[in-house]
Amino acid sequence: MAKRPNTNDNQSPFADRKQWLFMALFVVIAAVSVWAVMSQDFSPAEFGAYVKGASFPWLIMALVSMLGFILFEALALLVLCRAFGYRPRLWNGYIYSASDIYFSAITPSATGGQPASAYFMMKDGMSGMTVTATLIANLCMYTLSIIVIGLICLFGRFDIFLQYSLPSQVLIAVGFLMQVGLLLFFYMVLRREKLLHRMCSAVLRLLCRMRLLRRQEEKQQKLDAYMERYREDARAISGHTGAMVLCFLFNLLQRASQIAVTMFVYAATAGVSLWQAAELWFWQGYVVLGSNCIPIPGGMGVSDYLMLDGFRNMMTENQAVNLELLSRSFSFYSCVIICGISVFIQYCVVKKRGRLK
Repeated sequence: MAKRPNTNDNQSPFADRKQWLFMALFVVIAAVSVWAVMSQDFSPAEFGAYVKGASFPWLIMALVSMLGFILFEALALLVLCRAFGYRPRLWNGYIYSASDIYFSAITPSATGGQPASAYFMMKDGMSGMTVTATLIANLCMYTLSIIVIGLICLFGRFDIFLQYSLPSQVLIAVGFLMQVGLLLFFYMVLRREKLLHRMCSAVLRLLCRMRLLRRQEEKQQKLDAYMERYREDARAISGHTGAMVLCFLFNLLQRASQIAVTMFVYAATAGVSLWQAAELWFWQGYVVLGSNCIPIPGGMGVSDYLMLDGFRNMMTENQAVNLELLSRSFSFYSCVIICGISVFIQYCVVKKRGRLK
């Protein structure tokens, strides 16, 4: 089942020693990923000239788009929190978003993002029910936004999809189908929890009969408890249709903003108009779909692979490598660093506030 934020122990996201191991692992994988890209056709001198010759205003727009990826999720979470009667400030929403982005990036399968957000939300006085319902609803809208982006790309520029290599097409297709499957799962969690409960119970009985699981009664009781909590969350979310629509729109803007980073970097470095650079938005949209075929940290390598495979259709190998490195520096690595620093500062503030009480 989808990971449900632990709102019982209110544990700090930095308290678990495994998080520090994940941070180190993230740095290693990021370094290997960058090295793999640079080993294609990379010249440090040419890359320096590439960056030096870029248009500064367009690079600023790339930076703004990257920040939009953080801020639009913050707005989505604030809309949901206010629907439940809480009034966190914009800075608090920014921290909820930054913690989700940072810990999702460094933990396997993005399992650390929501618990980290839950920690800061509960420190701001929100109830466990509100926190869980908010994060589940936002995750649902986040998944829906990726599907909508995929449909825009498929219906808007299907010819671009056909220009990818066969392995890339498979990754994109699998990523799209996985998002559809996740959305159906979330729909059943929120609207058809009884059907989902019966399906999970049937799978549990099958696994026990196949002797892949033991202690069926104990696991059935845990499943029943989980489903009861999800049922309570679903009841909490129902009746907030307007907030859910706004949440979806902000999530859609979040994804579109991140995708636009590559478009602005291309406009800055290729000396083309924004209209000409807009084609890169569709290429990057397909990258987003494909990178969701496997969870973090493997998705980092898939993103690099898809970007290079796509960009080679529009430019030379050297230009494709330079564009990939510079745009990823903005859209991913800088974003993770900014989020990590912000979250650590807020964590120190929260700990100091706790000691003063």
